[in-house]
Amino acid sequence: LEGNVVWERDLGDMQKRREFGEGSSPVLHGDTIFIQWDHEGPSALFALDKKTGKDRWKVDRDEISSWSTPLVVEHEGTPNLVTSATGQVAGYHADTGERLWHTTGMTVNVIPSPVTLDGLVIAMSGFRGAALRAIRLDGARGDLTGTDAIAWSLDRDTPYTPSPLLYEGTLYFLKTNRAILSSFDARTGKEHYSGQRLEGLGSIYSSPVGVADRVYVTDRDGNTAVVRHGPDFEVLATNSLDDGFDASMVVVGDEILLRGQKYLYSIGAGE
Repeated sequence: LEGNVVWERDLGDMQKRREFGEGSSPVLHGDTIFIQWDHEGPSALFALDKKTGKDRWKVDRDEISSWSTPLVVEHEGTPNLVTSATGQVAGYHADTGERLWHTTGMTVNVIPSPVTLDGLVIAMSGFRGAALRAIRLDGARGDLTGTDAIAWSLDRDTPYTPSPLLYEGTLYFLKTNRAILSSFDARTGKEHYSGQRLEGLGSIYSSPVGVADRVYVTDRDGNTAVVRHGPDFEVLATNSLDDGFDASMVVVGDEILLRGQKYLYSIGAGE
């Protein structure tokens, strides 16, 4: 907290497709930091000691570039480190790096991060195609492709850049980077609605956010649609800020925080 560097690690030069840069975030679980290092060079999954930065384990991966952030899911006493990528969606034992299960992968340029609910993991992507897999973790071992472990799947309307929103059992996601919203029951795959256009919004990079029975979707030009949470599609309001937004909003208490290209915004109910 005094500003001194405690440790640092150089993982090497990342060779990205078309020099798109990096996008996967580190994940902290207990005393371990996980890094999904998928690129055009030697890909790997790192587990680092958060206090020293030294390897706890490292696993080589046969993957091309991805930008998805991994997810840690505790299930039946086993911490699953879930990775979403072009070749495979896979689960590793977070303590050892052992690959526990895998199934067919996503499209190329995987960016959306997986989400989880009640022993179910949902991964998706949407560049040059569309892919969604809802994977049951109960007894998941080995190759799950074509088995009952795949609870449901979808091959349309999935996101390219934004991650999905899992909110009170409902899965919301956008089509590619467009302002077209779909809503499904996360557990069963039942469609509530799909292909609903959010009028007044353009290209979207940020992820939807859910709070107080509302779903917020912000485009790159500063327009935010407020959608009622539930099985029926209803836009309650559209608000605009004179700024550009790629980062997802964060809700803390009764405040909405947005990071624009020019300013950081805090929007609250006021007194």
